[in-house]
Amino acid sequence: MDATFSADAYLDRIGLAAPPRVTADGLESVHRAQAYTVPFENFDILLGRGISLDPAEVFAKLVTRRRGGYCFELNGLLETALTAFGFTARPLLARVHLSGTPTSRTHLLLLVTLDGREWLADVGFGGPGLRAPIPLELNTALEQDGQTFRLVERPPFGIMLQTAAGADWQDLYSFDFGHVVPADIAAGNHFTATHPSSFFTFTRVAALPKPDGRLSLADAALKIAAGDAEQKLVIPDDERYLAALEQHFGIALDAPYSALPPLPRAR
Repeated sequence: MDATFSADAYLDRIGLAAPPRVTADGLESVHRAQAYTVPFENFDILLGRGISLDPAEVFAKLVTRRRGGYCFELNGLLETALTAFGFTARPLLARVHLSGTPTSRTHLLLLVTLDGREWLADVGFGGPGLRAPIPLELNTALEQDGQTFRLVERPPFGIMLQTAAGADWQDLYSFDFGHVVPADIAAGNHFTATHPSSFFTFTRVAALPKPDGRLSLADAALKIAAGDAEQKLVIPDDERYLAALEQHFGIALDAPYSALPPLPRAR
């Protein structure tokens, strides 16, 4: 087992009483538990701290200090945990298509091989992403917590993950199975955490799926979705913002509110 990884501390962080069995059910239990407890967030970027991908530092941030992170951290932690528990997993890089224009390969997800069957695992999308792993099978609609996903071929991008949006399908991200090395991940992380055009360098973001809905934050706009209902709140632009982060997402920033970049002015 990786010396930087404590199974007991990780399981306590995600609320599991025991290590998972190396089965499809065990894979799903870990995936759901981490997705529902460790939030997606980018506040260290906005605080000028950067994003380290060193496994020990990721573990210290997400588990010991009980913070969140984005795909490179969240799925990096999941890969470390799955490997420690005996699963076989490797990283893949994807292009995000939410805006209609594909990004560079700046989203990290995992391919898990289990008893000769391959699964996609992803606890780090932040948007309307997976709650549980899905088998690598094309043109098969799968429902998770009221949300439906499918994988389709999409040349020249490879395979596209889509989610149902009414009568249509929304493209989420595309990927292929090219071998990914640490330098690929470091390059994607550097761009995402530092480039002026990266959404994460100028927008406050947090998200946390729940079995019956989802919490999401963009700057001061908080959405609380539960079942068919959605509540929209505006978080005050003062120290109460930090209290709201902790209340809704469990994010306790060790920095004063004044350390964050100012919120954009409403137009």
